[in-house]
Amino acid sequence: MRVLVVHNRYASAQPSGENKVVDQEVELLRAAGHRVDLFERRSDDIGAMSLPRKAAVPVLVPWNPAVRRELAALLRRERPDVVHVHNVFPLLSPAVLAACADAGVPAVATLHNYTQVCPPGTLQREGRPCTECVGGPPLPAVRHGCYRGSRLATAPLALSLSANRRRWWSGVERFFCISAAQREVLVGAGMPAGRLAVKHNFVPEPGVRRTGPGEHVLYLGRLAEAKGVRLLMAAWDELAASGGVGVPLVIAGAGPLEAEVTAWAAGRDDVRYVGLYDTARCREALARSVAVVAPSTWLEAFGLVVVEAMAAGVPAVAAGHGAFVELLEDGVTGLLHRPGEPGSLASCLRAVTVDPARNAEMGRAARLRYERGFSPSVGLERLEEGYRSAIAGRSGGGDLPPQGEKSTGPLWDSHAGTDGGQ
Repeated sequence: MRVLVVHNRYASAQPSGENKVVDQEVELLRAAGHRVDLFERRSDDIGAMSLPRKAAVPVLVPWNPAVRRELAALLRRERPDVVHVHNVFPLLSPAVLAACADAGVPAVATLHNYTQVCPPGTLQREGRPCTECVGGPPLPAVRHGCYRGSRLATAPLALSLSANRRRWWSGVERFFCISAAQREVLVGAGMPAGRLAVKHNFVPEPGVRRTGPGEHVLYLGRLAEAKGVRLLMAAWDELAASGGVGVPLVIAGAGPLEAEVTAWAAGRDDVRYVGLYDTARCREALARSVAVVAPSTWLEAFGLVVVEAMAAGVPAVAAGHGAFVELLEDGVTGLLHRPGEPGSLASCLRAVTVDPARNAEMGRAARLRYERGFSPSVGLERLEEGYRSAIAGRSGGGDLPPQGEKSTGPLWDSHAGTDGGQ
């Protein structure tokens, strides 16, 4: 197939799971013989813009007519079989969907978060779960300044959500939800169930796996409130007060809490903050882990680091909500702690480190779960299946209900409820 991938790349100053997923899918498709081209914008480019162009960026968030013209011309010239849309904020906008309609090319879209129902996409406000905007107008998000703590910054996102909701729902043949938990939220908010398919992200073979008991507990990700970084610090302090767990905590990443994490880790023997790791060092750190910890306080739509740990044969300790409850089998491939509770997180971290034999057993089970549900071969199969469904739907060969009729469920679900995915 000929595939055009549309993506606004996140800033390179901090890790982006979405950028990683896009790059890995492109590489996977090309290796399988498909032709894949890219239509991209980069948030890094905003810094080099003139002041007038910078000022125009928020105005164009809901709709960028220049992008529509450019992309439509490209589609008419190249005639791909399908367009795969990822992130369109802030430099692309939902105008990419109009371009696909202009050129008559079917579109699929991966929903990496909750921006279809929540302007910042996190379903969280002030460190707590929030669904005020789900299923209704996004005015609460503006009132509370949910994006970057700013009403002004939130307003373009809220406007885009309101103005383009129906365009998304009618202009995309297939939505890829990256977890069943995410799909449930979106269907409950009124999105067309028949177009929402569960397609977990895959993870490439890491090339290195754990061979011993491990050397550290690893946090690998963005240093942000929603990722549970403060919760982790509180839990680790609780463990340290009772004698520790015998291995240090390694924190790798960057983000808004970097200064706070640096100050907290300074002078401690049981914590090492190592900054950003490149891909090779991430894989090495994962393979040397006793466990990976993912204590997110927001409802993660997926949780890539947990699956990366599985690929390395390492159990994870994760919050017992969102996608984590379908990625991890509690007590088998890792442990789930009560969300937002430092004591519960501390207890799970102690349990996963105190018994090496049980830890090794969970690591083996985690690797098997990866092979059955998140390997490249599984990922390729689901991508190709989704593309074929979208192409058939646009050509009249699909099984979407006629306009106005109610859908009764997903058209394909990536073997929901089996080891192949949920």
